Amino acid sequence: MRTRLTLLAATAAAAVAGIGLAGPALASPAAPSDTTVTVSYPVTGSTFIKAIRSTIALGPGTLVTTADLTTSTLSGTLTLPPATGSFKELGFIPVTATTQMIQDGPATGTVDFSTNAVTTTARDTIQLTSLKVAGISIPVGRSCETSPATITVSSQAGFNVLNGGTLAGTYRIPPFAHCGLATLLINLTLPGPGNTISLTLGKGTLGG
Repeated sequence: MRTRLTLLAATAAAAVAGIGLAGPALASPAAPSDTTVTVSYPVTGSTFIKAIRSTIALGPGTLVTTADLTTSTLSGTLTLPPATGSFKELGFIPVTATTQMIQDGPATGTVDFSTNAVTTTARDTIQLTSLKVAGISIPVGRSCETSPATITVSSQAGFNVLNGGTLAGTYRIPPFAHCGLATLLINLTLPGPGNTISLTLGKGTLGG
């Protein structure tokens, strides 16, 4: 099952401290004594796309995550609105792009309740839904997207499982496909490593 989330030309993605957490609890039939708790967080953030040297605002959105208190594991889903960003190709041609991320299954991770340290990993397909170059709309079709990108984020100093804080990490944008005549232009512009993402979680609410 693919859960939709959005991000700009990049990504996007969190758990009780990580990208895209929430969803089914991780308790297994073999461990009926496991105890799970679901927490919902308000989320804002940003992502820096290295190839275009541009920072894109993310959110506001919602992160719902389920933590297994016995195994110290996490699972969840992050929901963000579509993200639109602008930059200049070749230093002078204005470009505006809107992207949407499709989370491929729940994000998963671990949490250390004694230190509030969290690390989560999500796999997200980045879909480009709108592209304008010099004010002219460029058709990209309905299937202009990457293969799933792996996005891992970790809690930063001051993070608290209940009160929130910052989750951050880096990720690689894979090449795009099925974008029509714009495929070559897009792949010369957006894909590549070294992109960063930072998500700020507000105070959590128990019960999701």
